[in-house]
Amino acid sequence: MSSSLSVRIRGDSFRLKMKRILITGASRGIGRAIAEKLAAPDVTLLLHGRDTVALAEACKAVQSQCAGVVKLIHDLATAKGVSNLISQVGTDPLDVLINNAGIAVVKPFREVTSDEWNQTLGVNVTAPFLLMQRFAGQMPPGSSIVNILSIAAKTGFSGWSAYCMSKFALEGFSQSVREELREHRIRMINIYPAATNTEIWDDVAGNWPRDKMIAPEEVASAVAYALSQSANVAVDNITLSNAAGNL
Repeated sequence: MSSSLSVRIRGDSFRLKMKRILITGASRGIGRAIAEKLAAPDVTLLLHGRDTVALAEACKAVQSQCAGVVKLIHDLATAKGVSNLISQVGTDPLDVLINNAGIAVVKPFREVTSDEWNQTLGVNVTAPFLLMQRFAGQMPPGSSIVNILSIAAKTGFSGWSAYCMSKFALEGFSQSVREELREHRIRMINIYPAATNTEIWDDVAGNWPRDKMIAPEEVASAVAYALSQSANVAVDNITLSNAAGNL
């Protein structure tokens, strides 16, 4: 049964048609903000995270607004973790897949370990590949895949080599898959935020002006806007920059 709901974005009402939405990395930050933005009575949210406490809080925050909420606690850095998530999601088609989970290793490239490199590839590239490969074939026409990328998918930054590598890789992969999916009318939406004020910065050395960063809610609004377009309209790419200049 198809769902139809209204979402208000900056004073305007848009019609969204969704049934099941899978969001990876939904326990906090951008992922949680997207979950809260898309929560609606006709939507079942499948929310993934590794922090059991934070994920439980995110699920509780949206539960009363949704038809259902499913907790998915799996490690996307491993093939087994991705496989277990896929099994738990089940065979019912997804209407929206949002690849948001990501990790950042920030250090000079000579100091990046093989484990850190492989973990970055696993979470930021391989997991989205496996999820798209598994679920796209069952997604109905008009459905959407959303990738939360970064301006680091287009520009290299000193000290962020592993992270930029992973975002460049997902950028190229998603562009190619977008062309394969057009005949099936499945939309591939790439979001490119500048520095966003999330917990990822807690582990990054240095004094970063977090009060000048984009808010996770602003990224969530961009996602909701792209999804709100009619099924025959594709918002392929959205870049979010700081009006006063990026960091």
